[in-house]
Amino acid sequence: MPDELEMLPALEEHAYRLLVKLDRARPDDLAAITTLSHAEAARVLQALQARGLAAAQPGEDAVFRPLPPDVALGNHLLRRYEALERARQLVADLNDEYRAGVRRLEADHLVEVVVGGGALRERLRQLQDGARQEMLWFCRSNPVALPSGENTAELDALRRGVRYQVIYDREFLQSPGVLDNAQAAMRLGQQARTLPSLPIRIAIADRATAICPLVRETGGGEPTAAVIGQSELLTAVLALFDAYWAMATPIHPSGEAAAADGPDDSDLYVLSLMIGGLPDKAIASQLRVSRRTVQRRLDRLMALAGVDTRPGLAYHAARHGWL
Repeated sequence: MPDELEMLPALEEHAYRLLVKLDRARPDDLAAITTLSHAEAARVLQALQARGLAAAQPGEDAVFRPLPPDVALGNHLLRRYEALERARQLVADLNDEYRAGVRRLEADHLVEVVVGGGALRERLRQLQDGARQEMLWFCRSNPVALPSGENTAELDALRRGVRYQVIYDREFLQSPGVLDNAQAAMRLGQQARTLPSLPIRIAIADRATAICPLVRETGGGEPTAAVIGQSELLTAVLALFDAYWAMATPIHPSGEAAAADGPDDSDLYVLSLMIGGLPDKAIASQLRVSRRTVQRRLDRLMALAGVDTRPGLAYHAARHGWL
């Protein structure tokens, strides 16, 4: 069986498209219209059958017919989301084990507990000032310690060559000034992505130290967070970040006016926000343009892609590496 997280290889995708056009085919039929040998054509058809994209009767000269892709590929996407949920649950379970074990062990041997917004802000600045290679972030709406525009330590770290990978949740991106601040950081090298929601806030320096909340935010009391060193809990937090990063939509840096013969940075910036789930009104507000201007940009991109729907545009952008 193929790896359940493997994307459909280009050769198999091409063969599936040809099979759909032919309605049904033997390996010799596929070999006749491609550069594949009989054996190679047989192997690729059998690979499609293993993925649930084709069906055939047993035999050396089997006739293959295409099957609808939504079931096979839909199950593939479901498995990826289930893997994310397992990672999230692992973090929750390990947090429960930590809280149960802290009564028996000295807390100083496990984590550094930080209480209060001021102390947490200072610890986040220290974490970034001490980073040598990379910072990883989950940025959620309503930050309790360090608002986007006040994180000057990030810009300093970017200037000295620290790599930032930041995932913003959709609600946070729609907060006033957040996209402007993100663009300023992206111009210095920040890699930004977005998801509809994030489970917790995380800041991780050099994959060696993480800061994350210890208790659920309830709107009252001082924020409490843990500074986590090398441990199984840190391993779980890193796995959670990597899984969400793989699923997140890249935010393309903004650029200048649109080019005549293809999408430029400004077009792709709007496209990345649309794919990230921001409504036209929110995109227009962040860019300080009219909603109609946003729609015209997206209409132009659909024309360049040769599609007439936004889902089709998103698929074309993914297939052609626009983002």
